[in-house]
Amino acid sequence: MDTSAVSQQTAHFTYSQDRLREMAADVLRMARELGATDAATEISEGSGLSVTVRKGQVETIEQNRDKVVGVTVMIGQRRGNASTSDFSPAALRATAEAAYNIARFTAEDDCAGLAEEELLERSPRDLDLFHPWNVTAEGAIDIARRSEAAAFAVSPKIRNSDGASVSAQHSQFVLATSRGFVGGYPYSRHFISCAPIAGSGGGMQRDDWYSSKRSPTTLAAPEDIGRYAAERAISRLNARKLTTRKCPVLFEAPLAAGLLGAFVQAVSGGALYRKSTFLHDTLGKAVFGPHIQIHEQPHVPGAMGSAPFDEEGVRTHERDVVRDGVVEGYFLSTYSARKLGMKTTGNAGGSHNLTLSSDLTKPEDDFAGMLRKMGTGLLVTELMGQGVNYVTGDYSRGASGYWVENGVIQYPVEEITIAGSMPEMFKQIVGIGSDVLVRGTKETGSILIEQMTIAGN
Repeated sequence: MDTSAVSQQTAHFTYSQDRLREMAADVLRMARELGATDAATEISEGSGLSVTVRKGQVETIEQNRDKVVGVTVMIGQRRGNASTSDFSPAALRATAEAAYNIARFTAEDDCAGLAEEELLERSPRDLDLFHPWNVTAEGAIDIARRSEAAAFAVSPKIRNSDGASVSAQHSQFVLATSRGFVGGYPYSRHFISCAPIAGSGGGMQRDDWYSSKRSPTTLAAPEDIGRYAAERAISRLNARKLTTRKCPVLFEAPLAAGLLGAFVQAVSGGALYRKSTFLHDTLGKAVFGPHIQIHEQPHVPGAMGSAPFDEEGVRTHERDVVRDGVVEGYFLSTYSARKLGMKTTGNAGGSHNLTLSSDLTKPEDDFAGMLRKMGTGLLVTELMGQGVNYVTGDYSRGASGYWVENGVIQYPVEEITIAGSMPEMFKQIVGIGSDVLVRGTKETGSILIEQMTIAGN
């Protein structure tokens, strides 16, 4: 690492990576001295700045500095965990002792234990995940004000605001285990958001937009965020209700990422070994149409979902999760994999840069193109409540959006419920737009589902 990168880290962190590694080695040594057969520790710290402005006035300025040591101790197949925010040698020893004493009195679990040595990432690559933002509180306030002012400038119909926020967060960690793994790195996450309110009285409508990136230089312009959020809020004015019907439904790209998240949850280890998911025992089976692909790419430089190893030190790898509609892999940690009689997929802690795509997607299938493809139906832009039963696959959520006829938005709608069966919804994905959006660790365009039930008047 070059000297400029080191100096950037020094400005945001109290400890160096070398010092965190030394503390991790001390914790593992203490655990061994206590009699642990295996041990792991993660030591992390972070700092950040967050501001919120509402109607031009500063509402909050928050600066944070956090640090924590987590210790896991194994005595055979008995496991104990403890943590502390005190990095002193005495506190580290006391935490190791606490974890050891918890392990002494827990029941044995034949699936407990650290990841197998051959699965650990011994030479973690640098994925360019740390891009500090040296913004001051005054600078962040100015950015938030610019975003909100741009929203108010769109139209006199923007009469109020839930505020605009700016956040710069910097973190680092080191993970070490008694099986010889040690790795860690700094990373960053920054965002700008704006939430204007259009109309007045009982006819008010709120919407929002945000940009979140690891590097501040790739964030959307604050004015663009404010303007787009305002346009969204205004477009929702004078919303109507719908009568109950069945029709095609187009999920806007930000909500489409939520559908991808529902799939991930349904094929994740905990739900699978408990058999509490509607996608239990679907490995090698068609869950989507043959045009659907889901790909995982953990090593994309600078991406929000990138990681060279998971939360257990297991190396991550690129793979097809769904190929031609068929489930090729689950999302497993070491523990859940053992419960299922399988091997970890390197997903302790979640998925990494998932892309949902369709072989049928053409460049002209942008947002307007997807409206034309739907023809007449419901465009959904907001969902409310949980409404997903992962045991049965039943799906029912409050929604608002727009009624579309002949590929053209006619009017906004609200106070409706969309319902269906998730297995059927997955099968009935007939199109994915080229209007690709990244939300967290997931990337997808808008999703068109052939038919759902709309409950209204």
